[in-house]
Amino acid sequence: MKSLRQRCALAAAVTVAVLAPAPAGAASGFTPSSNPILFVHGWNSSASAWNTMIDRFKADGWPAGHLRAFSYDTSKSNATTADLVNQEADRLRAETGASQVDVITHSMGGLSSRYYLKNLGGTGEVDRWVSLGGPNHGTTTANSCFQTSCVEMRIGSDFLNALNSGDETPGSPGYGTWWSPCDTVIDPQDSTVLSGAQNTKTACISHSALLTDAKVYAQTRDFVNA
Repeated sequence: MKSLRQRCALAAAVTVAVLAPAPAGAASGFTPSSNPILFVHGWNSSASAWNTMIDRFKADGWPAGHLRAFSYDTSKSNATTADLVNQEADRLRAETGASQVDVITHSMGGLSSRYYLKNLGGTGEVDRWVSLGGPNHGTTTANSCFQTSCVEMRIGSDFLNALNSGDETPGSPGYGTWWSPCDTVIDPQDSTVLSGAQNTKTACISHSALLTDAKVYAQTRDFVNA
């Protein structure tokens, strides 16, 4: 028979076990994918644009070392930026030991990452790719900007014609796009939609809100975690 002291110690241990916080992600009932995630921001932005989304991924169980956002010169050609995307993806795979990464992009970030997939061998290194409000078929708002990257974002540009020629979603990665009917930066709004992708129309939210909207995050999380 246990002594009074032993019974009290056992009760205390049970109480601690019950009150201990559950592992991150447990509350939502899923286990995070083993793939690390590379985030690619859009024009005139920086890595900090992803702070909210990265914090949410951490809260849902993704290790901090599996979530990488980087900044780049958004005035340069998206083909030049694609080389950086390639390098960052390689570095993330090497650091985590993963064979593939997931790539989540906002706005113009979708173009450089698509170039990486199509032309730099990315289809073998990426499992899931996401475009949040990407100008995949161009946007009229780029007409007033004369930087190389902006010219490439114009409807009918040589860059986009080449990028969209043939299969818009090449290789084995899963492609997902999210676009808002109230996006005033991407015009036309459904420019984001890609043939062969899982294309999702969001609620009436702004271009920037695609980065922070809770429902868009949850859908994106579930897509890359599938």
